Amino acid sequence: MPSHLARGRHRVPAAFLWVVLAACAATMALRCLPVGMGDGHDVPIIVPFLPYLGIPLIVALVAGLLCRRRALPVAAAALLAVLAWWHAGYLVPTSTVSDEAAAAVEAGVDTSDGVARIMTLNLTYGGADPDEVVACVRDEHVEVLCLQEATNDYLAELDAAGIGDYLPNRVVSEVGYVNNGGRNCVLSAMPMTNESSDLLPIITSSMAACSVDVGGRTLRFVSVHANSPHLGGQDWWASGLETIGELAGYDHDYVICGDFNATWDHARFRALLGDAFVDAGETAGEGFHMTYPANSWLPPLIEIDHVVYSRDAGIVVGDLETVEVSGTDHLALLATLEVVG
Repeated sequence: MPSHLARGRHRVPAAFLWVVLAACAATMALRCLPVGMGDGHDVPIIVPFLPYLGIPLIVALVAGLLCRRRALPVAAAALLAVLAWWHAGYLVPTSTVSDEAAAAVEAGVDTSDGVARIMTLNLTYGGADPDEVVACVRDEHVEVLCLQEATNDYLAELDAAGIGDYLPNRVVSEVGYVNNGGRNCVLSAMPMTNESSDLLPIITSSMAACSVDVGGRTLRFVSVHANSPHLGGQDWWASGLETIGELAGYDHDYVICGDFNATWDHARFRALLGDAFVDAGETAGEGFHMTYPANSWLPPLIEIDHVVYSRDAGIVVGDLETVEVSGTDHLALLATLEVVG
């Protein structure tokens, strides 16, 4: 077939691919909005799905090559490169735990060493199966557990299931100015000091906090639950994340676990991290750990549960894993913490 006829045959699909690329570029531009501008309307709801743009971009790249177009695959490759750059920390580790730390966790619980397995789980109005939570704590050798959306009845059920055999110490938050599904809790195998049931004034879901000794390092664990950025609740969402970020101004080494209702691609979440905090998922180079939704016909699609820790605390967090627990629409997120300095 003559080359001019081949080009004509591919003109329509090429035009469609350019529309796809334009839509991808416009969606990616939402990530670049400054904090504040990216808080409202549909932006916080769209942004968590940015990693999936890699699929149409790869299709456009391959199709552009097959159509013998020059600019089209170049544009697709450029957008793919930007997307990969934004998420490089999920692919290439910048800090993670040692093999020795992973082996120590596998061997069992040792509250005197510098390694701890930690877990965070949103219980969804206290609906998670308490026996499965206790089994996960036991089997994964968890030493610190952060819970969100716990109710008084659920905590009683958790006690009846035997959580005290593994995590005898706890601090429970206040109900909160607005009930965001229940209370936040921190449970620990190690003794707690400096407990707080209402760490900082926050619109929804008061923060529970305590200090725990891990390998001679005092770490302040905080269980958090930011409001969902649904339409009508975005001001609360932004305010909650901003308040959590204010912990950077206090003289503690923090490990902040919970349902942030935000992903790495949210400008508001990256502002929370700033120069003070690190998101374990984004630095461990272990890929994405999607935690929501769970126990539904949809697979988990977005990563809104996180382990965030102080950058200069002399610790690293990695070896992340998700575990399904019946009765909740979140997966449990587990990670290994290692004291390194």
